Amino acid sequence: MLNIVLLEPEMPANTGNIGRTCCATGTRLHLIEPMGFKINDKMLKRAGLDYWDKLDVTVYDCYEDFLEQNPDAVKKMYMATTKSKQDYTDVQYEPDAYIMFGKESAGIPEEILRDNQETCVRIPMLGETRSLNLSNSVAIILYEAFRQHDFAHLKLDGHLRKYDWK
Repeated sequence: MLNIVLLEPEMPANTGNIGRTCCATGTRLHLIEPMGFKINDKMLKRAGLDYWDKLDVTVYDCYEDFLEQNPDAVKKMYMATTKSKQDYTDVQYEPDAYIMFGKESAGIPEEILRDNQETCVRIPMLGETRSLNLSNSVAIILYEAFRQHDFAHLKLDGHLRKYDWK
């Protein structure tokens, strides 16, 4: 099972959207305090729609608490940052990889990035663009990880409601 790690998320709507994406893909969500909202925030619930109660989510007191409770994460952690020289498509994600994203205003702290340079990844953008929306970034990288594993366990066919495909 893939894992999304949000380090100190600040915006409940982004976290709600990410939670919804995690539900749609069977991905575990890890939230690391401090957060800029309470887990029962209305904006969080609104963005997550009726999926939030189905979400596999764990909240940690701090980064060290997360590492202590997930000792295997260190070996399978990819860090999404605009500062990386490596694109998110340049790595091979393990089926149980952890993909970390930092808070919206500052990203992942540079001391963490420095210690994990080989697993830092970025989404290519135009030079003058500072960053993408956090929930969009999560979806882009998460679906690349699923693509690399042939979308394992995800539904691959769609059906019309009123009609049949020809």
